[in-house]
Amino acid sequence: MGASWNSIPLKILYQIFGWVAFVSWSISFYPQVILNFRRKSVVGLNFDFVVLNLTKHSSYLIYNASLFFSSAIKNQYLDKYGQKQMIPVAVNDVAFSVHAVVLTAITLFQIAIYERGHQKVSKISIAIVGIVWLSAAACFFVALHRHSWLWLISVFNTIQVCMTVIKYIPQAIMNFMRKSTDGFSIGNILLDFVGGLTNYAQMATQSIDQHSWVNFYGNIGKTLLSLVSIFFDILFMIQHYILYPANKSDKNDSSEIRNEGAAEENDLTV
Repeated sequence: MGASWNSIPLKILYQIFGWVAFVSWSISFYPQVILNFRRKSVVGLNFDFVVLNLTKHSSYLIYNASLFFSSAIKNQYLDKYGQKQMIPVAVNDVAFSVHAVVLTAITLFQIAIYERGHQKVSKISIAIVGIVWLSAAACFFVALHRHSWLWLISVFNTIQVCMTVIKYIPQAIMNFMRKSTDGFSIGNILLDFVGGLTNYAQMATQSIDQHSWVNFYGNIGKTLLSLVSIFFDILFMIQHYILYPANKSDKNDSSEIRNEGAAEENDLTV
């Protein structure tokens, strides 16, 4: 079904890029989970980011799994974009989506059990998630009547793109307001950045082999996922390393300790 590879080296490179993206994106969830576990606190992690992220990855899982496993949806894709095109979802995309949903759910569980200070999920995020799933349910019944399954999963792909754009904003604003990235793992961002680059490289490899750019607009969600992730990862790296470096807070803590120590010595001398 669909086209076959013209170049074996490009096929191998495609698989390498895909699994590097899978490993990078999958591992990127662990630094935050480990940081939360060690601190027994989620202060500094924006809850809206996690809630929106769960909706995003759930939508992406529905899209990837449906297009990868469903023959009916594959046929509708080929009818729309051409029988000679390749299905733009690889097994690593499905594996990543499953893993992402599980790890995001674990992070949400940590928010429920660990110290969270005065932080809470905003009403805006709750409203966004509610509207998204109600809209998805309505689209399901429309697709059920027309058997427009490719259109339906495209809706979920659109949802994941929108959530990808929205989910990073609360954390970026929170870092700006606090003038700090403490509590938000930069390891997550660095690995996410590598995943975004290799995910885009995988798509480019397939397009070069097929001499066609249908791969990019046929799966626009995957394309935008990479580009949006890369953009916000660069923003977070600027915040962490340039605007609000971690050692700045460490220096402040050290200064406070020295001042307290000096004050105690003065009290003893008196």
